[in-house]
Amino acid sequence: MDFKTLDISLSGLKAERIRLNTIASNIANIESYKKNGKPFQRLEPVFKALITEDTFKTGYAPVKVEKIITSSYPVKKFYDPSNPLADKDGYVEKPNISLAKEMADLITASRVYQANLNVFNLNRDLILKTLEIWR
Repeated sequence: MDFKTLDISLSGLKAERIRLNTIASNIANIESYKKNGKPFQRLEPVFKALITEDTFKTGYAPVKVEKIITSSYPVKKFYDPSNPLADKDGYVEKPNISLAKEMADLITASRVYQANLNVFNLNRDLILKTLEIWR
């Protein structure tokens, strides 16, 4: 009996859970600033496939979140010289988070999570049916 598909879908569930938490953090900090007055930077998880000998046989590999990085998107600037966070030219930096992008990422991540959950449940059911037949 092969349990590798369970491991692969479980790794996808874990990775997508981290992605969902990162998106939630971005949404929660859409108007936040750090103590030094700099705007919050959008966070992005970096996924990595765990390549093994089986990967070349099956074509599938588990995945993990290697790290969470700050986004390279530029911060937004707007002119407001009366704001205490304004620079010498009167511009205030805002976090580089787009609610539309975060919501699109949230929908994608939740669908991928659900797909991994369906794969896990289907494989679990197949294993249980196989064990039932063997009795």
